[in-house]
Amino acid sequence: MTRTTLLASAAALALSTTSASAASHFALTSKGSSHFALHAVHSTPRGLRTLVDQNENDTGIAIVSQNYDKSSAQYDSQGADDFSVPKGVTWVIKDVDVTGVYFNGSGPATSENILIYADDHGLPGELIAEVENLKGDDNLGSFSIDLGKKAIKLMHGKYWLSVVANLDGVGNGGQWGWETNAVQNRKPAAWQNQGGGFGVCQTWGVMQNCIGSYGEGPDFMFELKGKKS
Repeated sequence: MTRTTLLASAAALALSTTSASAASHFALTSKGSSHFALHAVHSTPRGLRTLVDQNENDTGIAIVSQNYDKSSAQYDSQGADDFSVPKGVTWVIKDVDVTGVYFNGSGPATSENILIYADDHGLPGELIAEVENLKGDDNLGSFSIDLGKKAIKLMHGKYWLSVVANLDGVGNGGQWGWETNAVQNRKPAAWQNQGGGFGVCQTWGVMQNCIGSYGEGPDFMFELKGKKS
C-alpha cells in the first residue's frame, strides 16, 4: 500500500482556490517504500541486448508522468531522463522497461507513450521520435513495453527518454508515477506539467527543482533493450 504525498509549501506554489482544491486529489508524488523495487523488470527478450540499465536504486518515490482525460488535462505531466548513444554505433530500441506505481487508485493504464527528445543543453529539446498507445506488460505499474514494428533507430548523440501512462485519473484508475533512482547517471532527470495545473514547470526543468523536497531522485528508473551495430 502506498502513501500519497501532496506537494505544498516545499515548492512554494502559488495556487488559486480552484487549483488548490484540485491539488487535494491530484498529487505530484506517491511516497511508498523500497518494496517497489521488486516490481522492476529485468528480463531481456531473446535476440536483444541491454543498451541502458538504470532500473535500480529505487527511492520509493514516484513522480507523476501521465496523460489524464480531457476534463483534467491541465495535470498532464511528463518525466524524462537522458542517455547517450556512443560514437560509431547505431542503436535500434525495441523494448523499454520502466519501474512505476499506481496511486490514488490501482490502475491499470490503458496504454503508454514513448517519446525520445534530442538533448538541449542538459534538458529535453526537439522531439525526434514518438510511439503512442502501446500496451506493455503491466506489473502493478511497472511496464515492459515492446515497440514491435515501431522500433526507434538512433545514431550517435545525447537523448532523453520520456514514458507517459495514459490513465483517466482520480476516480477512474488513479494516477501513475515513475519511480526515481537514488543515483544520478549523466544529467539529472527532467519534468514538466504542460497544462500548468500543478503550478510548477510548464516547460522542462530539472525534476528535483520542479517537485521540491519530495522530488527524491535524482534520476528515473528505466532500461532500454534492442540491437546495436
